[in-house]
Amino acid sequence: MTRSAAAFLAQTEWADARRSPLAGDASARRYERLHLGHRTAVLMDAPPASGEDIRPFTKIARHLTGLGFSAPAILAEDAAQGFLLLEDFGDALLARLTAQDPACQTPLYTAATDVLIALHQSPPPDGIEAFTPDVMMDQVAPLWDWYVGQGVAQPELAERFSTLFQPILRQYANDQSVMILRDYHAENLIHLPDRTGVRQMGLLDFQDAKAAQPAYDLVSLMQDARRDVPEALERSMIDHYLANSSRNRDDFETSYAVLGLQRNLRILGVLTRLCLHLGKAHYVDFLPRVWGYVQRNLANPVHSQLRPILADLPTPTAEFCQDLKDRAATCPDL
Repeated sequence: MTRSAAAFLAQTEWADARRSPLAGDASARRYERLHLGHRTAVLMDAPPASGEDIRPFTKIARHLTGLGFSAPAILAEDAAQGFLLLEDFGDALLARLTAQDPACQTPLYTAATDVLIALHQSPPPDGIEAFTPDVMMDQVAPLWDWYVGQGVAQPELAERFSTLFQPILRQYANDQSVMILRDYHAENLIHLPDRTGVRQMGLLDFQDAKAAQPAYDLVSLMQDARRDVPEALERSMIDHYLANSSRNRDDFETSYAVLGLQRNLRILGVLTRLCLHLGKAHYVDFLPRVWGYVQRNLANPVHSQLRPILADLPTPTAEFCQDLKDRAATCPDL
């Protein structure tokens, strides 16, 4: 059967809706906004042939809604064909609002942190994948193969790093007590001012949710690859989270630095691959900011043994970044 968004919509009340494109993400998913009179909805096109699967999204969406959070309501779905029709939360992304008015950063980021505080009071749903130290270690592979090797595998470097970093992950990140949404940042959060409490934060892009250590999503929120978040605000949100949870400060902050290093090392590699393999050169512009997060997390005493090997990583200077852009889409996959 040929995939057809029109055929999917023909089975709904949105068959005659006007369609306009919405900004997507780094995946193969595409999004459109549907207009029907004064109403709108969002069409997600997630082609299974490209490895997409809408079922994790729908499972987590229903779980979040059941807990009282604002995940988009599912209006229609076709898992076999990879189509979803979703409630439209509008365009009030935290990224957009804070860029327009920096004064709103503190209340909006506080509201986003409050979602994490509330979410972490409930256990992960049954069947969700555990984000274990082994999984986290595997996810750092793009750092060596792409950011360092630039399309050439670097198994020796990866193994040397793993020998040092894996024990740190096992000691400080071996906790699967809460559900993390994984891509919890300002471009996946929409302010819904007509709602109250944690429901005023609309949640997007959570299909990769895992059972993991509580600090992970706060790192994702505050060490945002796409925009500068003031360090004072980051510190304030860590304090806010800890003041409203029962977690030990020293343990949490160490785990935060460990997860921050893991996440940002991975992102260095992922962004490089998006450029060199897939031709998405604009992602290179984020490398210097992510590099800054790496250095911030690396300063924590827990990482003292890692500093010598990571000292040899190339610094994303203007020349380094331009060279990557000049070679966009020139590297086959590993």
